Amino acid sequence: MTYNVDIDQIKKDAVEIFQKGFACSESVIYSIKKNFELEMSDDAIAMSSGFPWGLAGAGCICGALAGGTMCIGYFFGRRTPGDNSSYMKCQEVTKELHDYFKKNKWRFMLQNFDKRNEKRFTRTKRTMYQIRRINGRKSCRNNY
Repeated sequence: MTYNVDIDQIKKDAVEIFQKGFACSESVIYSIKKNFELEMSDDAIAMSSGFPWGLAGAGCICGALAGGTMCIGYFFGRRTPGDNSSYMKCQEVTKELHDYFKKNKWRFMLQNFDKRNEKRFTRTKRTMYQIRRINGRKSCRNNY
C-alpha cells in the first residue's frame, strides 16, 4: 500500500472507469484500490455492484457515497468485536464524507460527465422513476 496518492488522479481514474461501464460505487472502489495500491480482492468491487443508482435504482443513496463509505471502512473500520476506537474513527470519517457529499450534492461523478454517458444516465433515471412509481413511494433521494 502506498500513502502518497494524487487526489486528482483518483478522481480521473474513477471517471475514466465509469465511462467504460462501471457504476459510481464500483468506480470509486476501483480507483481507490488502484491509487493506494491496495492488496484488495476485486470481490470488493463486486460487493458494491448493488449500490449504483441509489441501491439498485431506488434512489436512496448515491453509489459514489456508498463506495466511498466502503473504502473508509477498509482503512478505518474495526476488524474485531469490541474495537470501539476503530469503530468511532470510522464513524467520524464516514460522517465527514456524508456531510461533504450532502453539501455538494451530485457533483462528485457528474462534474466530469460527458455526452458518451448521457444515454445510459437518462435510461437509468427513467428506470429509477418507474421503480419509484411502481412501488408507490417517494424516493429516498428527497433526503438530499
